[in-house]
Amino acid sequence: MSLVGFISFLLIGALAGWLSGLIVKGSGFGALGNILVGIVGAFLGGLVFGLLGIYAGGILGRLIFATLGALLFVWLLRFIKK
Repeated sequence: MSLVGFISFLLIGALAGWLSGLIVKGSGFGALGNILVGIVGAFLGGLVFGLLGIYAGGILGRLIFATLGALLFVWLLRFIKK
């Protein structure tokens, strides 16, 4: 992965974390926590959709997959926390 690809991965993950923080109501994780959740969610979303054979095209597709991955990660965190 190139430096530009890595930086875009981090930015898309941060935006996905912010979006998931807006979608999921509750205590939240704070600004930095949402960014970290988004980055992990971007990785998780890419992994899950890649295993399903579904690939994103363009920045909007990657953002959607990252946001869905972040929502999945938040759900998992809340499930484990209970």
